[in-house]
Amino acid sequence: MSDVIDDDTTTAAHTRTNWAGNVTYSASHLAEPTSVDDLQRLVASTPRLTALGSRHSFNTIADTDAVQVTLTGLPPELDVDSDRRVARVAAGLTHAQVAVGLEARGWALANLASLPHISVAGAVATGTHGSGVGNASLAQSVVGLEIVRASGDVEVVGADDPRLDAHRVALGALGVVVAVHLAVEPTYRVAQTVHTGLGWDVVDAQFESIMSAGYSVSMFTGYTDDGIRQIWTKRREDRDDAVVDLAALGAVAGAEPIHPVPGSETAGVTEQGGVPGPWHERLPHFRSSFTPSAGEEIQAEYMIDASNAVPAVHALRQIGDALAPVLFVSEIRRIAADDAWLAPSSGRDSVAFHFTFRRQNEDVAVALPLIEQALAPFGPRPHWGKVASASPERLHQVYPQLGAFAALARDLDPEGRFRNPFLDRVLG
Repeated sequence: MSDVIDDDTTTAAHTRTNWAGNVTYSASHLAEPTSVDDLQRLVASTPRLTALGSRHSFNTIADTDAVQVTLTGLPPELDVDSDRRVARVAAGLTHAQVAVGLEARGWALANLASLPHISVAGAVATGTHGSGVGNASLAQSVVGLEIVRASGDVEVVGADDPRLDAHRVALGALGVVVAVHLAVEPTYRVAQTVHTGLGWDVVDAQFESIMSAGYSVSMFTGYTDDGIRQIWTKRREDRDDAVVDLAALGAVAGAEPIHPVPGSETAGVTEQGGVPGPWHERLPHFRSSFTPSAGEEIQAEYMIDASNAVPAVHALRQIGDALAPVLFVSEIRRIAADDAWLAPSSGRDSVAFHFTFRRQNEDVAVALPLIEQALAPFGPRPHWGKVASASPERLHQVYPQLGAFAALARDLDPEGRFRNPFLDRVLG
């Protein structure tokens, strides 16, 4: 192949897959630079390459038939400017690594995703989020980034750069990010409780108040007659959030640790039972010390305007029985409006419907159009790192700034050095 390079920073490709095992990468080589200088030379001399994060994307966004590059060999730098309240984080670090480093210095991030083992750069690039009516996506904390452009030069896109919102969620199309500047705040403590069993009538009547009953709230369901199976509520000790008595609404507080996926081992979930602990040990659903093995699952997620949450739940309940054979569980969360052009919650307070499927590719392929059709009246935006069946035309409809982003990508990368089949399809 014309774009295979012979360089000490690359290794011959083997059969490699994403974390879930539903995508086998096509890359001819995996490049592993150990310095930014090495990466710059690699980018400048390679016709096409794609950055690879922690392999937790369920689609082909990180795949390529050319060269993949991992940043895990770069120096694991983490520095905090206390005066500005900004942390400079090496892009290859995971949120779990960053959280431990920040906590040791007395600092914290505003939010974390359910799984802390994903890379900072990858999570930001795909619009990954946590939960909370007042919490936007993880990319909203980005106040700057350092990126290797197609020329091999490093450019800093700072808070005063009008292009920053285009770069917050960039799908890997604008360059290889080597460092992310994140807004931080003083460390805080969180207590997490889990309740089980909440009827659909209660959800219909009090959806928004329940989702506002903590700093972060998640509902888990199968959209069947058993209603909401679990409600995870995370409350900050330094916040006076509204209190909703879930027990009075019919829910039961969990006496033992509970896993969101029925039948799964509970050793890896973060502490429950209302016991306060450091922010990074409660905001994720899973412990950073627990390394997840290859997942026998496939995930999809769609975000709609929060004002349509209850009608959307009704629409999904109509297909609950059809989803049941392939669906492990679905998580419902609220996310605040985001400024990033391509964030799924861009410009609107949103509700996210997350689906964890069994790793049954054909059955999932049947389920996705059912979900997208059910949510179609509400303009669903698919998560960039998960599976979906939406056409490029549909993506341009639900992401109003996707056309402007595609134009910026062509301007910054006119030769398509960072293109791959996923971007070719999405951006055109």
